Amino acid sequence: MTDFDRLDLAAPALDPVLLAAHLMAADSTSNREAPAVDRMEAVLRARGWRVTRVPVAPGRDDLFAEGALPAEVTLSTHLDTVPPYLPPRLEGGRLHGRGACDAKGIAAAMVCAAERLRDAGVPVGLLFVVGEETAHDGAHAANDAKARLAPGNRALVNGEPTESVLGVGTKGALRFTLRTAGRAAHSAYPQLGDSAIARLARLLIELETLAVPTDPVLGATTINVGSVTGGVADNVVAPWAEARCMARLVTSADALRAVVDAWVGDRATVTYGTTVPAVHLATAPGFRTDVVAYATDIPVLGAWGRPYLFGPGSIHVAHTDHEYVDVDELRAAVDAYERLARAALAS
Repeated sequence: MTDFDRLDLAAPALDPVLLAAHLMAADSTSNREAPAVDRMEAVLRARGWRVTRVPVAPGRDDLFAEGALPAEVTLSTHLDTVPPYLPPRLEGGRLHGRGACDAKGIAAAMVCAAERLRDAGVPVGLLFVVGEETAHDGAHAANDAKARLAPGNRALVNGEPTESVLGVGTKGALRFTLRTAGRAAHSAYPQLGDSAIARLARLLIELETLAVPTDPVLGATTINVGSVTGGVADNVVAPWAEARCMARLVTSADALRAVVDAWVGDRATVTYGTTVPAVHLATAPGFRTDVVAYATDIPVLGAWGRPYLFGPGSIHVAHTDHEYVDVDELRAAVDAYERLARAALAS
């Protein structure tokens, strides 16, 4: 047992840094989040919250908590993390480790803010989901359960590392695979074959020239080629090749599909996969704003009301082996979440 496994749950007010480290000490890599979910539930129950588990899959649950008043504004983030697990450590004014900014630090700040709001008679709830880093299945389960969990909830403050800036919108995402076909031949006689890899390479060079959709708030669509594979052996002209791509959407997925289909024509086949829509978000007075390029659970949590997006820490260190959040920024986020929840209820 480490020092972070212990937490004074009887303290008048929780320290968000120590609570974050306490949650981070429990490994909750996506699809095996139970240790952190159990730990969070124990904290919430000890602090007087009414907690409901929302089943997602065998051994995997979301958590919803509220005080004496039915929730009208809910603070929400995810408890799952990407691999590999990195234990928490405090060093140089920063909390380091997996989940420091994405998103157990955020969860801790939300709990501390929600306790202030609850104690002041504000109808606040807390929603912690699993699976955000993979299939958003926790968010889907929470959205389906909203009517019975919090029928009067009308605003959702979602937490992701936005560098303590309020997001005015999030780009969506569209995955697609390009596949080219060729004809195998002995590499000593390449004129007898047709290289699928060469065909694919010529296509990918053209990507930067595409007239992709743009949005006045969210900016331009971007497309990343994440992996390229193909061929069967060094001495064989490649009979097939494929590239797996991910676009960040600023308009509808259909608008980008039309561009991609026209560009590819009959030179390759295109298979489209998971789509997450772009979303324009609510804002509040007194907060700096910016566009967030990455996808979140917000598009899946539409039943929870008007969405806001805010969180301490930077996405640029999330998912890295040096993930961290500044201690001062994490503590300041408690005040920010309290102000944001009040503003959401007032609008």
